[in-house]
Amino acid sequence: MNKKKEINYTEAFDELQQIVEEIEEGEISVDELAAKVKRASELIRICRTKLTTTEEDVNTILKELEE
Repeated sequence: MNKKKEINYTEAFDELQQIVEEIEEGEISVDELAAKVKRASELIRICRTKLTTTEEDVNTILKELEE
């Protein structure tokens, strides 16, 4: 079974920036637009999840330090 490599925050953010630049510069066709917007929404979800997880991890560590 071929497992898909999990994308990290930096990779997701960089790809998202590239998509935004392509859309702003008009480098993509109307036919590609829906696919790019869908991918962008997936990347935003990945970034949001990673940020939330990191925040939770940091809060847990800080609580442990207070004990």
